[in-house]
Amino acid sequence: MDNSVLETDGVSQIDWINDDGDDIAFIQRIDSAEVVFEPRRRRAKLVGRYLMGDLLGEGSYGKVKEVLDCETLCRRAVKILKRKKLRKIPNGEANVKKEIQLLKRLRHRNVIKLVDVLYNDEKQKMYMVMEYCVCGIQEMLDSVLDKKFPMYQAHGYFWQLVDGLEYLHSQGIVHKDIKPGNLLLTTDGTLKISDLGVAEALQPFSRDDTCRTSQGSPAFQPPEIANGLDSFSGFKVDIWSSGVTLYNITTGTYPFEGDNIYKLFENIGRGEYTIPESCGPLLTDLLKGMLEYQPARRFTIQQIRQHHWFCRKPSRVDEAAVPIPAASGDCWRSMTVLPYLEDLHAPQPDPEYDYDTRPDLDAASYNEQATAHPAVGARPSSCIKLIVYDIDHQQMLLHPLATAAARKRTMFCQAWCV
Repeated sequence: MDNSVLETDGVSQIDWINDDGDDIAFIQRIDSAEVVFEPRRRRAKLVGRYLMGDLLGEGSYGKVKEVLDCETLCRRAVKILKRKKLRKIPNGEANVKKEIQLLKRLRHRNVIKLVDVLYNDEKQKMYMVMEYCVCGIQEMLDSVLDKKFPMYQAHGYFWQLVDGLEYLHSQGIVHKDIKPGNLLLTTDGTLKISDLGVAEALQPFSRDDTCRTSQGSPAFQPPEIANGLDSFSGFKVDIWSSGVTLYNITTGTYPFEGDNIYKLFENIGRGEYTIPESCGPLLTDLLKGMLEYQPARRFTIQQIRQHHWFCRKPSRVDEAAVPIPAASGDCWRSMTVLPYLEDLHAPQPDPEYDYDTRPDLDAASYNEQATAHPAVGARPSSCIKLIVYDIDHQQMLLHPLATAAARKRTMFCQAWCV
């Protein structure tokens, strides 16, 4: 027997170690239409009672993913924090613990709500479950060329910011990092102040709002911090950063800029800036009051509320509002947990069963086949229901009227209630 060539069913195979023979290898062409691609099934992952979805964002502290509360069927977001990563960040663990303590005691429409906190000691992970927000103000600004909102849209967001900030101050909390990147929006357009990692809770019986540390974003810091003062009014720091935020969302620029942080702080420390004429006299006056160099003369929350620009809602002109940008091509930002729900509850399709020819399959016949079929029998029949998503309440609803045949063919659907 020749070792160079092996005969199998009359077809010679090449011995690639000793291929000195005269045999020729042929490559068979396959029509692309004959290739069937089946995407890999997404595997579901549960953390406590929460079903994990796709990644929403990632920051210096950790990842943020969408989740579904399997008990309430509410759409949530979870911040996943690794202790190993937190230890590499200055004051990382302390900031997270402080944020959790603060959020647990806060309840306001314009402040992000902490729903649950989970710990995994084995993997050294912490899960902060928050109410779901569909987008951030900064993300919306980045999606348009002029990086700003129409005046009426900016007014609505600023009104909600002042409401949330007034509540924080009433609870003795200085945020210290107000900026568009920390302002989130829910599906119904409600603004939420988020990221209280560098916030400070004043002592209950303290005589004033004096603070001595600041870790906020440089472009939003007031002159007293840029000039290195040892102590400063915490509430007036938030007023200043809110003024910079208002300046940014109405003009698309910043009042102070610099090639580096040293040049930026030098410009902030001098307190010299200009306001575009397009802002108009009322908004210009409000910005000057909020960006007052001397903290003692800087506007308070009450003065902002009584200002004519704040009280008088701008007329809605033909200029369209900046919409929530699409995520991964999805303009509706649909729930990303649906494929994982299908993995949990949907039976594997039977290739030998023709669903289209059996539209009148009744529930009893379906349950009999589900019991007999191992792939279906592994899932409880009570889970085989259509799921409807209510965008107004950010909640999944089990639809009781789905027929058995529809359940077989369309296991999960989304109905947007607008």
